[in-house]
Amino acid sequence: MAKITINNLNKLYAGGHHAVKDLTLESADEEFVVLVGPSGCGKSTTLRMVAGLEEVSSGTIEIGGRVVNALPPRERDVAMVFQNYALYQHMTVYDNLAFGLKNARVPRARIDEEIRRAVAILGIGELLGRKPRQLSGGQQQRVALGRCIVRHPKVFLFDEPLSNLDAKLRAQMRAEIKKLREQAPTTSLFVTHDQVEAMTLGDRVVIMRDGVVEQIGTPLEVYNQPASKFVGGFIGAPHMNFIDLHLDGETGRLRTRAGDISVPPGTQNVSTLSAYGGKTVTMGIRPEHISVGPPKRQNCTIQAQIAVVEQMGSEIVLEAEIGNNPLTVSRVDPGFKVQAHSEIPLNLDLSRMHFFDPDTGRAIR
Repeated sequence: MAKITINNLNKLYAGGHHAVKDLTLESADEEFVVLVGPSGCGKSTTLRMVAGLEEVSSGTIEIGGRVVNALPPRERDVAMVFQNYALYQHMTVYDNLAFGLKNARVPRARIDEEIRRAVAILGIGELLGRKPRQLSGGQQQRVALGRCIVRHPKVFLFDEPLSNLDAKLRAQMRAEIKKLREQAPTTSLFVTHDQVEAMTLGDRVVIMRDGVVEQIGTPLEVYNQPASKFVGGFIGAPHMNFIDLHLDGETGRLRTRAGDISVPPGTQNVSTLSAYGGKTVTMGIRPEHISVGPPKRQNCTIQAQIAVVEQMGSEIVLEAEIGNNPLTVSRVDPGFKVQAHSEIPLNLDLSRMHFFDPDTGRAIR
């Protein structure tokens, strides 16, 4: 096994597009790191540079302590799972699994042994005689995973491998990948634009935007302590609510278009705003940290106009407005009686508020 070390990695294309900017990352041996962000953020380009499919403009990539910048893909000892499976359509599943090993002149007995091991892990033993066109999308992705497993690479690279699957198959394949990690732990980089995949699969998550790393942390760290407004809005479903507030330097009240938010003295995360007295800040609060009903001690209450009521069965999701500011409220008890266009009090959990500089977007701490 091997750790991956990336130092000041850059990718600058001929037309001047700077796709990856000074990316630095170190993964531990057998760690599963997820690169996540919107389309065009540089995550796939980073993965392709690690694989050797894109040239590095500057910076270094090390795999197992060896700088691999100048090495061709076949000499990096990495295995890549692609979005479109990349299976040989004229070959059986067995031959797809065996292809790389045959090219490496591995003895037939060893090939059979490795394939038996892979199909046992992935549960695809009954598919060995079929061809890819006879398989479902989920089955084809399992075969693509198996082709990597039989090689025993130092590093697994996943380039949005679940994006072509429907929602149910995605959930199943996430579970398969988690089981694969337990049975065949390997250092892995996984690229996705889906924050649910990032949160459920990653030991750590690297959130990228416009070629720059916004934050690196465990799933809970990026959820509970977003480093920027972008991270706060990207991680979590439904996404974080944002409200521009004016901080009254004399009273400590947070003023909104719909009224003031009274903050008890000493409220920890609000006390960090002392330098912003008389200024505007952006407050972020997740839909699950807003409630209806009697307020609790750590809550403040503000009146909101309900625009849409979404009955989800296990919960109600409310789309509300504070002034002209939209606000989503989730995890409302499905028995709660509320109608669109009514006005109700909403309780905001003061301890779960986040504050961001309106100019830089960075968290205020």
